[in-house]
Amino acid sequence: MTQTDPFQELKKEVLLEYMRHYPYFQGSWKNFSSQDIQNLILLIEQHLKERISEKWIYTHLKPETNEKLPRKDMLDILSRFVGYSGWDEFRLKDLSAVELKADRSQIWKKRRLIIYAILMLIMVSGLAVYFYPSDQKKHTIELKDEFTKKNLRPEDVKIYQIEDNKKIPLEIRDEKVEVTVNKGKSTKIVIESPYYQNKTVEIKQPEQKQTEVLMKPDDYAMMLKAFMLSDVKDWQTRKQQLDKILADDVEVLLMLRDNLGTEYMNKQEFSGKIVIPTDAVRKMKIVEINNNKDNRINFIRITQE
Repeated sequence: MTQTDPFQELKKEVLLEYMRHYPYFQGSWKNFSSQDIQNLILLIEQHLKERISEKWIYTHLKPETNEKLPRKDMLDILSRFVGYSGWDEFRLKDLSAVELKADRSQIWKKRRLIIYAILMLIMVSGLAVYFYPSDQKKHTIELKDEFTKKNLRPEDVKIYQIEDNKKIPLEIRDEKVEVTVNKGKSTKIVIESPYYQNKTVEIKQPEQKQTEVLMKPDDYAMMLKAFMLSDVKDWQTRKQQLDKILADDVEVLLMLRDNLGTEYMNKQEFSGKIVIPTDAVRKMKIVEINNNKDNRINFIRITQE
């Protein structure tokens, strides 16, 4: 790259900027007329408050080639005219473009090597999976009500896989749960629900890929759920039924919305709230229930939707 090459690029950009203001001119510096020269001088004066002489344009812009660079102050004016802060910025931009072109072949060589390495890695991984299959297998668990044989609703149950004495939550999708089981080993699955008796299941890696787990419902919890969701028919009967399934010392914790705290209710307060269900009661959701030794409910935790 010669010393005058950036100036040749600057001349091209000046000409393009001129044609943006005077689109009818479609020529080059060679056929740049005296009127075009006057137009350019006026443009520079209007935009930059700078003056370029007609003689300077004839001397430096009209020629097809230039043996040496003009004065830097004039180069600064033209560079500003085409949108740069000055000649230094324009020259460095032009040098960067040249260097980029020079390095482009090297960049593509490196990219080809990276792509080749990735393809080789994918190929090796594929061969490893084919010749050395994983010892881990996916096993599907389906949760059903012991009596109705219907699938449990995902919002009514939580399922965990036990690893290193830690409970790892599993996601229920399409009423099924996928568990990873190592070959020759087993894993424990814990199923918890406020409406069903908690259950622990040991899953091995059998030939079949699916296990059906039957969950026994907690009758009193199911009754309480029905009370909170159903319409009122006989509130007096309902009150008597609540008295039967709730322990006298039952504690009810209502988790308020927006993290506003917890409301505590005793048996009388809770029964009075749900004996005649309202919209607020129907929006409550039981998340935890505990029974005493007589199987009566002595603890309830509820959230508000």
